[in-house]
Amino acid sequence: MSSPPGDTGPRPACCAPSRPPAPAAPSPSPRGRGADRGPGRRGPDAPEGHEPHGGWRRLNGGRFRMGCEDGPYPADGEGPVREVTLSPFSLAATTVSNAEFAAFAHATGYRTDAERFGWSFVFGGFLPRDFPPTRAAASAPWWRQVFGADWRHPEGPASDVDSRQDHPVVHVSHGDALAYCDWAGVRLPTEAEWEYGARGGLAGMPFPWGERRDPGGTYRMNIWRGTFPETNTAADGYAGTCPVDAFPANGYGLFNMTGNVWEWCADRFSTDYHVDGPRTDPAGPPEGGTRVLRGGSHLCHESYCVRYRTSARMANTPDSTSGNTGFRVAR
Repeated sequence: MSSPPGDTGPRPACCAPSRPPAPAAPSPSPRGRGADRGPGRRGPDAPEGHEPHGGWRRLNGGRFRMGCEDGPYPADGEGPVREVTLSPFSLAATTVSNAEFAAFAHATGYRTDAERFGWSFVFGGFLPRDFPPTRAAASAPWWRQVFGADWRHPEGPASDVDSRQDHPVVHVSHGDALAYCDWAGVRLPTEAEWEYGARGGLAGMPFPWGERRDPGGTYRMNIWRGTFPETNTAADGYAGTCPVDAFPANGYGLFNMTGNVWEWCADRFSTDYHVDGPRTDPAGPPEGGTRVLRGGSHLCHESYCVRYRTSARMANTPDSTSGNTGFRVAR
């Protein structure tokens, strides 16, 4: 499949690394792996009426100004600022938690891409000193290929999520997110819906709460504090992921729209399709090999990645997984 104009492929590996091409892809999951889907029908084993961890937030839609003219990374395609119109929709107040994803996996027997491939990317600073040698990502050596890392074992085989049931599920691919959506009878938000929600009703602001990252010296999101990648002071309270409802919600009642984990969106990625593309309920280009991620993560630091902003965007291949990538759902 050819890429649309402007699809430059995955963004820098510092943010979320890409899985290299495999000689043979793992067998598809039984439920919609990698397919493009709308709201879908509730899976036969899903609970009646999917209720996210933090509930739903009904958003009225309408017109809003999307994008940013003067973002720090012109190649990301944040601009131009354009007026977009959205139909009403609902967005989950939080990202999908480990507990929610566990219910899905238990009901369906689903195995994620990381489980089928046998490994995922883990931030090297989270590995114990005596951890067996691992291969680093060439352009970002803090990312390590860890065999046995997956959503149940975020830092490798000896780790677990027992104490992190209310944290976001990570090490999930775009296909994994779609499989969960198929089961729950929901969908991924479009990139425009995600940004509308993230802005929380504030026009032109870089953060869901306003203009300043840490207003009045208070911390409003989970990002890297200190010197990257050596020292994280965890001044905001967290060295890794935080609970999905940590920190105050924005004006629409949505939690952690920036920081914590990158969130998959439904759209294929392009740096320029949106320049002349649809302005009413836009859904991204019809072709392309990468998918949109939004929101930044707990590993973002101002020295190399300030993509923890409402207009910031990134792309990755749909089978890529890492310890800072999750998703939230829409309907």
